[in-house]
Amino acid sequence: MRTKTIGVFYDGISSLSQEIELIFNQDKSAFTFESQNKESNYWELTSVGFDKKGKALHLYHGNNPIQIIKITDSHFIANLNNFRTKNGHLGFYYKLLNLGIKFHLGIALFIFGVIGLCYVYIIPWVAEKSVVLIPDTYDDTLGNTFFEQNTFLDSIDVNKTKALNIFAKELNLKNTKKLKFTVIDSDIMNAFALPDGSIVVYTGILDSMKSYDELVGLLGHEVAHVNNRHSMKMLCRNLSGYLFVSTILGDVNGIMAVLGENANTLQSLSFSREFEKEADIEGFKIVTLNKINPKGMSTLFKRLQKESVIAIPEFLSSHPVTEERIRYIDKLIKTESFHSKENPELKRLFEEIKK
Repeated sequence: MRTKTIGVFYDGISSLSQEIELIFNQDKSAFTFESQNKESNYWELTSVGFDKKGKALHLYHGNNPIQIIKITDSHFIANLNNFRTKNGHLGFYYKLLNLGIKFHLGIALFIFGVIGLCYVYIIPWVAEKSVVLIPDTYDDTLGNTFFEQNTFLDSIDVNKTKALNIFAKELNLKNTKKLKFTVIDSDIMNAFALPDGSIVVYTGILDSMKSYDELVGLLGHEVAHVNNRHSMKMLCRNLSGYLFVSTILGDVNGIMAVLGENANTLQSLSFSREFEKEADIEGFKIVTLNKINPKGMSTLFKRLQKESVIAIPEFLSSHPVTEERIRYIDKLIKTESFHSKENPELKRLFEEIKK
């Protein structure tokens, strides 16, 4: 079976084009035509390259010179494509083009879905893991930068800060870094830990406490965040878009530069459920290690959650307290063995802090 059409032939030697009658012999899978000098040309289908440019199809043959035939006959092109498809001569690119708009739309949605999953899960995970590239000494730099960028230092309660540091020294906090406690005179119910071991506590949350057990529970929880570098990990996760490329390239200086520029956000970081649970477990261990009743930890969280019905405490914005977390702490209290006893010195220091 043969199919004919009119094409434009370029011999690769002259810049002039030639109009030819192109015949495609399906039985032999070959093109035949005569050039203007009456020379017969025979191109096997397997030796021909194809390039779709708009509505035209260009056929390429040979290497030196490269000869070209341009075809604009849509009917001929369609028949040729059908033949190539049925006989396995159609390239992967053209197979994709012939699959239709629904297939291409599906592929596009799939690609966007993969990109979305990478952005939401994979890139933040990679960014969080980039913390191992950051030396521990940079935690100190980031903590100092935070204090330099914040004006609340004017509101430090010097007496309560001194008393809280003495209170903390009475405890074995299993800290991996030197701890420094600062009390801010403010009604805000909040406390947060910085990467360098600085822990900031507001008088608002201190005033809400009824016993030193609660304060030990709070400090244990915050120290656990420091020990596990949770602040640094969350900062990296929140800045994952910036850090991803730097991590792939191993650009440690680039990572630290981005972190330094965003040190001011450390105060408002919202820890993940995974990090909060990790801090709860380690905080519980710190409390019981010091022979303090862990019920104080549970009591504090229950009070914070109860008060959130009226107005959400700042602490809950960065440390989301859920029923699940409270139930888990209560479960630890029931299942874990511990021994607690009254600590007169901690009680005295707590009362001094509360003054």
